[in-house]
Amino acid sequence: MTERKPPGVAFESWVDKQIREAEARGDFAALPGRGKPLPHDDGAAYDELWWVKRKLAREGVSVLSPTLALRKEAEDIAAAAADAPSERMARRLVTELNEKIRVALRNPPPGPPLGLRPFDVEEVARDWRKRHGAEGADGS
Repeated sequence: MTERKPPGVAFESWVDKQIREAEARGDFAALPGRGKPLPHDDGAAYDELWWVKRKLAREGVSVLSPTLALRKEAEDIAAAAADAPSERMARRLVTELNEKIRVALRNPPPGPPLGLRPFDVEEVARDWRKRHGAEGADGS
């Protein structure tokens, strides 16, 4: 028969009792990492979804829609083309990006509007030459 407690006396749930008894027996003493805090970036503000973000990163899942991911890629490639070691490399980066943009314009992926149009490869090359002081260089 179940033991009844008088009113006003604290109630210990079945789970709490199991945990208390296991601790008393020392069942948790040999667990790895006992007493160590969960990993956390001390420099960042606390984010209660840190474990979700870490899992997504570990699994290689993108949290951006395809259009936003392409916008981010375009931004990164524009910067990479400006710092490319040669004009030829800058042209190649932008040409490959332009193909991705054209595909997305022909078959719009789900998500917000793309808001991009292909880059002018000649303009990128001119900017690269100006930035690197290599007027007329072809990167050969």
